[in-house]
Amino acid sequence: MSARPGLTRDMRRMGENLRAWRKIHGLTAEMVAQRARVSRDTLRAIENGHSTSSENLLAVMQVVGVIHSVVDATNPVNDDFGVRNLQRTHHQRVRQPRTTHPA
Repeated sequence: MSARPGLTRDMRRMGENLRAWRKIHGLTAEMVAQRARVSRDTLRAIENGHSTSSENLLAVMQVVGVIHSVVDATNPVNDDFGVRNLQRTHHQRVRQPRTTHPA
């Protein structure tokens, strides 16, 4: 299954950005793969914008030094909309009671 068009573009951009950060830090692909504990093929997939596990993606982000920026970007308090609507995170999910069916 392939990603949706907008996601494909963003995944490719993210991969290109991670490759650039790797090079800025003077790290070879082999060094990043070893430090992130992923295969070279997995790193290549990430840098080319292909789907991979979030754990592998985050491990590579950690090695190239951008993990904190990415995590901070997901924090609702770092966004005006998030701050205005933060109270929504405190609502409990309401589930309908399960009905039992006679056997």
